[in-house]
Amino acid sequence: MVDSDKIEVGAGDDYLELGQRQAGSARMTPEDRDPFGNEGGNDIKFKTMTWWQTAMIMIAETISLGILSLPSVLKAVGLVPGCILIIGLGIIATYTGYVLGQFKLRYPQVHTFAEAGEIIMGGFGRELFATAQVLFLVFVMGSHILTFSIMLNVVTGHGACTIVFTICGFLISLICTFPRTMKSVSYLSIGSFASILGAVFITMIGVGVSDGTPFYLAFGAVSNIIFAYAGHLAFFSFISEMKDPRDYPKALCALQISDTILYLTAAVVIYRYTGEDVTSPALSSSTKLLEKIAYGIAIPTIVIAGVINGHVAAKYIYVRIFRGSDHLGSRSWYATFVWLGIITVLWVVAWIIASAVPIFNNLLGLISALFVSWFTYGVSGWFWIHMNRGKLFLNKKKTFLTIVNVAIMFMGGTIMVCGLYASGKAIHDDQSGKPFSCADNSV
Repeated sequence: MVDSDKIEVGAGDDYLELGQRQAGSARMTPEDRDPFGNEGGNDIKFKTMTWWQTAMIMIAETISLGILSLPSVLKAVGLVPGCILIIGLGIIATYTGYVLGQFKLRYPQVHTFAEAGEIIMGGFGRELFATAQVLFLVFVMGSHILTFSIMLNVVTGHGACTIVFTICGFLISLICTFPRTMKSVSYLSIGSFASILGAVFITMIGVGVSDGTPFYLAFGAVSNIIFAYAGHLAFFSFISEMKDPRDYPKALCALQISDTILYLTAAVVIYRYTGEDVTSPALSSSTKLLEKIAYGIAIPTIVIAGVINGHVAAKYIYVRIFRGSDHLGSRSWYATFVWLGIITVLWVVAWIIASAVPIFNNLLGLISALFVSWFTYGVSGWFWIHMNRGKLFLNKKKTFLTIVNVAIMFMGGTIMVCGLYASGKAIHDDQSGKPFSCADNSV
């Protein structure tokens, strides 16, 4: 909980009284204001992460599959425009991520976008955002199962039917989602980050030692950059399990510096040496031997980053069911059974999605258009407007920030409309992948 009398509520904004966080807040109990309440007597304590643990789990969740599509983005839009897009969208993602942190400090009861939606739109907003966030996370889980099957096809030389490989990915991911606290998953995230870093560097080394785009293809490439900054949906959940939520900006800075530098380096180096032969996922751009090595090293991030998204989706449902009850932090059979039931259902749906949309780039583009356009960009502008209502044009600085955040909202809408067209046409035109097929439909 934030114990200061005043908190900062926007990039450079003035201070608002803590008591003005929400109408009627004086009537709220501590349990209402905080998703996990007073954990003193609980078997399981959730609010345990330091800022660096939060940073590691944010890095593992964000820097995963998105980076594997970026070299092919440069093929579609060109080297210089691609680099400008990576840097520009990264800067905007940093700002919108900061706004989410300020929104959480002002409204401590927010655990996910669902509670945030209730604050700005009432009960309808809660259900709309709840449905969208669970769907998004399940789609991302599906993309990790798909990548797991691609990895096994490469490593084993198509040693079994792809459906068998997706089932293997489903089972491993399900087992790794068993722990109920973010802190438990955060230790795995260190291995996840090291894994994707190693795999990408092996690919860069491998390609280094070997010797006019239609609108829908170009915007599909932009959607893949947007997906690379798709971690925002989980930020509220991460902050909720921090010891001190005021340390969140440190974690955000660590994330955004790491991902932007790594994205630029990987995309430029791999594209520089592969050119028009670059593939997506990028790990397939090297020689067959190094491709197998890279995928083998990438196994932890393929699994763990998907598990983090699965954990966030399951935790939302779990907290919504048990919020305010003794079962929330209990190790009882009932609470454990409910948790296992939730994660099983979510991973089954993710497996179905992975099998139904078997082309990696197309699935990422669809996810970006439907969900990331709003969760990473558009909705943050809306949150800022809500926090500063009545003072939007108070001075020149406020006026400027108001224009910026309204533009971010329109940016989200534009990305969604154009992205849906681009991904829909790409899926329609691409006949290389067949749903629920034994063939390798990775690229």
